[in-house]
Amino acid sequence: MTKVMGDQAETMAGPRSRELFARESAHMAPGLQSIALYSGLAMARGRGTRLFDEDRNEYIDFVAGIGVGSVGHCHPHYVESLKKQLEELTFGSFTTEVRTRFLELLATVTPPGLSRIQLFSGGAEAVEAAFRLAKSATRKFEFIGFTGAFHGKTGGVLPLLSGEFKHQLGPFVPGLYTAPYANCYRCPLKLEYPDCGLACVEELRRTIREDTGGEIAAIIIEPIQGTAGNVIPPAGFLPAVREVARENGALFIADEMLTGFGRTGRTWACDHEGIVPDVLTVGKGIGGGFPLAGVVSTDALTAHAPFSNPSGSSSSYGGNPLAAAAGLASLEILIGEKLAENADRVGRVMLARLEEMKERHRFIGDVRGRGLLLGIELVSDRTTKEPLEKRWTRALFQECLRRGLVSMCYSSSIRINPPLVIDEETALEGLQALDDAMSAVFAEP
Repeated sequence: MTKVMGDQAETMAGPRSRELFARESAHMAPGLQSIALYSGLAMARGRGTRLFDEDRNEYIDFVAGIGVGSVGHCHPHYVESLKKQLEELTFGSFTTEVRTRFLELLATVTPPGLSRIQLFSGGAEAVEAAFRLAKSATRKFEFIGFTGAFHGKTGGVLPLLSGEFKHQLGPFVPGLYTAPYANCYRCPLKLEYPDCGLACVEELRRTIREDTGGEIAAIIIEPIQGTAGNVIPPAGFLPAVREVARENGALFIADEMLTGFGRTGRTWACDHEGIVPDVLTVGKGIGGGFPLAGVVSTDALTAHAPFSNPSGSSSSYGGNPLAAAAGLASLEILIGEKLAENADRVGRVMLARLEEMKERHRFIGDVRGRGLLLGIELVSDRTTKEPLEKRWTRALFQECLRRGLVSMCYSSSIRINPPLVIDEETALEGLQALDDAMSAVFAEP
């Protein structure tokens, strides 16, 4: 059984990882991602769906850099494409053949009518650009998001974050509001689907009617919420939210940073409901690990000033030649190797295995998934749904590392999002490691 110390488990990092971690920590400012801090690992290399640390330990990767590593580690085509571009041109905003080819290919897989693309280097930057686009197109200035959402950490989107993350970071930009997301396992309205009749949508209407100034430029939503625990809303929720946007003359922005490019078994998570947003924000998997994000919309919407003014929607790093090469290579792999189809097939196998694990482990309250975006809720009691204490989840995280699995299981909401190149055998091997780690940590009452 993993040794539990207070609210955390003893780290499994080896001597070389400990040495490098300590040296880096002497200069790295606090606030690094939890998975890096809790593991204390120093990674040496990666291949496909495997990671290797500085102590020569091997791990199956169920994280993919939190969804950015869509094509896996060091895919040969990706590596060769970036090597070639490094020898030619790496920065600047001028037109290049590689960016032209990337945009042309990207426009073949974007939703119908959405063929205008602006490129950026990060998700929050792209979301804020989408807000500027909405203001330009509607001449309005208020935005609605949803509880549990994550659209970045910059000032223009920080008010839309839920929970304690934004405590002591105010004052916040005015005009941003939140409404309940359809998280049926933990319904914020304490109702049951489908008897609720999607009451959360009516609460959205109430929020707009009673809390805003009636100047809604856009409603922004993640088709599946990632940071909240890979939460999948029920059928009908997204179309209903889009209808509310129409009622208010607002744009419907789908934030598919995490869910796009095949992650959910379709090219876009919106495809599952057959809806086309007015604006699409994309990132993470688009660059295969290279910092790359974008805003995708229509000719008519992107033509509005000031968004359309020279430098009105630009970024010094966005769409640079190296980023474009990474995007083009990633997209060529995603299409050529049919990774959306692979995500759908392997994801179904993984979800079935998780359902079986739920039957045997009483502390698993819920499992869910769409493609290779899966979630597990760990609870101390299935009736009350009280989240499992951190000391146990941190112990589980270390026990998984001991068994060669890197996973986001250090909180009560486990998020599983491996590289899209993962095969069924490796996926089941990783889930077996998770299953064994659960049996070890929770062997005693």
